[in-house]
Amino acid sequence: MRPDSLSFRFSRLLLLVLLWTSPSLASDTDLASRLQSGGRAESDKARDEGRKPAAVIAFLGIESGMTVLDLFAAGGYYTEVLSEAVGVKGRVYAQNTAFVLKLRDGANEKAMTARLADDRLPNVQRLDREIDDLGLEDGSLDAALTALNFHDIYNGGGPEAAQGFLRVIHSLLTPDGVLGIIDHRGSPDADNQKLHRIDEAKVIEAVEQAGFVVEATSDVLRHTEDDRTRFVFAEGLRGATDRFVLKLRKAPARD
Repeated sequence: MRPDSLSFRFSRLLLLVLLWTSPSLASDTDLASRLQSGGRAESDKARDEGRKPAAVIAFLGIESGMTVLDLFAAGGYYTEVLSEAVGVKGRVYAQNTAFVLKLRDGANEKAMTARLADDRLPNVQRLDREIDDLGLEDGSLDAALTALNFHDIYNGGGPEAAQGFLRVIHSLLTPDGVLGIIDHRGSPDADNQKLHRIDEAKVIEAVEQAGFVVEATSDVLRHTEDDRTRFVFAEGLRGATDRFVLKLRKAPARD
């Protein structure tokens, strides 16, 4: 197609119209470009193809200037994504428990320390605290995100532990704040604790009992080729599991 052809000019105009009328598409594209062109580690950039962070952030509505909590941040992959998304006027809390920081001979502790060295992410504050003692004010968060962690809470402690976790986050969010949950999709009749997965229906039941409503779900991380019968770290499957993404808000207060 020649650059000066009528069809080329029409296609370019159509793209501009789509970007103008679809802010999420524009912000998705912009953030994706910044994540690939910035100073992030090459290993993080390589993971973007499977995790699609810009699309997830756009779906959750996380924007510049927000205050966001990255729950069980581990080595900080999503911490840095969120740092870029909220910009210099925003703030990201990178939360880890003592257990998470000690895993794999302290791999997460070492990775987070290196990621934040020399104040390279000045809008990020480490929060090495337990979930029941985060030290944050109620209603102080615009959004929170937990990626590939909720199954451990639910499978390890049952529905009660999951709801306790959710109620803590519920209290920290502003009235219109958002909680995003990303996790490995499991089948209802499978041994999901062994597979490190969770049935999406159980997550929805838990969040609703904790005072949230599911505002939207996304298939952006859907992998239909994953039959959900294998361990999520199985050879050839890691990074390509079938995952769900939930966007939650506080349920309206009853009169």
